[in-house]
Amino acid sequence: MQRHFDDELAELKTEILRMGAMVEDAIFKSVEALKSLNVADAKRLIVDDKLIDELELKIEEKSLDLLALQQPMAVDLRFIAMTMKITTELERMADLAVDIAQRVLDLAGKPLLKPLIDIPKLTVVAQNMMKDAISAFINKDADLAGKVILMDPQADDLRNAIQQELIYDYMAKNSETATRAVPLLLVSRHLERICDHATNIAEDVIYLCSAQVVKHHPEKLKGQG
Repeated sequence: MQRHFDDELAELKTEILRMGAMVEDAIFKSVEALKSLNVADAKRLIVDDKLIDELELKIEEKSLDLLALQQPMAVDLRFIAMTMKITTELERMADLAVDIAQRVLDLAGKPLLKPLIDIPKLTVVAQNMMKDAISAFINKDADLAGKVILMDPQADDLRNAIQQELIYDYMAKNSETATRAVPLLLVSRHLERICDHATNIAEDVIYLCSAQVVKHHPEKLKGQG
């Protein structure tokens, strides 16, 4: 009986990793479509989002089955409960990738306002935070989770730099640039929100590992990194 339960938990971990990989790919592809203003790729990404939604439901159903049939205790119970929470965070990240793809459609037929420099940098930060947050969860690695949380200010700084440049160097000087600047402003916000969801996962991992609440208290993590 325990062997079967352990196999079910291992399968759950595999599905979480698969969902994480799908979300990471969606984030990457959404920004690649933005770089080239590839409408076809953006539309394909929007359609493919249903695959992530389906996987979220599959993981949720498996988690509920394990809770109902196996009645896990202590660590296993917390792991399964957190799995359900993390799939919700991942699904929201996927929705934000779709939002980026929607911005590509908004910009269709218009040249990019400027070469994209900080948006790709923010994309890399978002992908790394998401990957490390999932890895921290799977491996119960509180130290790695702490590093994810400490990366969030870098994401905020990049978002702020993008927004300041678009607002003060373009929109304030020429209001006609707004139709091309606003979608990029929104993209920076979408990417920063992805980082926020990764931070949420990392905070939960630290609580899972040590029962330490670090939400809104990043000073508790000083000394890491």
